[in-house]
Amino acid sequence: MMDVSFGPEEQVLWPASVLAGVVMCAAVYEITRQVSYRCFKCYDGLSPMQKVEWNNRGFSTFHALVAAAVSFYLVMISGLFHEDANNGIIIDRKSWLSDSMFGVSIGYFLADLAMILWYFPSLGGKEFLLHHGLSMYAISLALFSGKAHMYILMVLFTEATTPFVNLRWYLDIAGQKTRSLYLYNGLALFAGWLVARIILFVYFFSHMYFHFDQVKSIFALGFYSIMTVPPTLAVMNVFWFWKISKGMVKTLCMSKTHAGNGKRD
Repeated sequence: MMDVSFGPEEQVLWPASVLAGVVMCAAVYEITRQVSYRCFKCYDGLSPMQKVEWNNRGFSTFHALVAAAVSFYLVMISGLFHEDANNGIIIDRKSWLSDSMFGVSIGYFLADLAMILWYFPSLGGKEFLLHHGLSMYAISLALFSGKAHMYILMVLFTEATTPFVNLRWYLDIAGQKTRSLYLYNGLALFAGWLVARIILFVYFFSHMYFHFDQVKSIFALGFYSIMTVPPTLAVMNVFWFWKISKGMVKTLCMSKTHAGNGKRD
């Protein structure tokens, strides 16, 4: 059975962080709308649905930056999950900051999922429903049980690629696909996806293998979840990486064609 440590601190921290995630999304959505209206000429020419997606991608970018930064700090810098740290086995380690980040992320996924369902399928298809559903399930399980925070933070770090995905969409919708920035962003997306969503998952599964005695100590639902959810997300990442690779090859070919035409001119 899962032992839920719902003490006085958690009774305030968990709901407050989830609410903060929802409020963050609403605030950044409105800020994106206001700033875009004043600073980007192309925004006024977008359709109503395109404006909704433009603003939606604003708060998804903001969450991605926060989640990636906090996850990197906790896993790589804070020392919380270092092997030589004398504070129990890695699978049981957590902090108020990881709890808060999980709550904010649940709030983000709830807000984004609500918009996806409301405008379905304009903001994303069934694969996004699956991704968001699995993400909320895994994060909630880690939050309530206090287990496997390091592994969930590693998965959250994969959000680091989201700003590149969104910038690609922004440049496309603004008619900037022929600009150098579009090409450079595509290369950054390819490299970032390879590191954060392919290589990182190889390390993720390697770490699980070498600490499998700790992984087995998790309650049954948590154990089966950590053995199934990350592999499912990894398969989705590989599928999307294949699509990104095809798009990058196409963009590079178009860039060479334009360069060749320019020389002949």
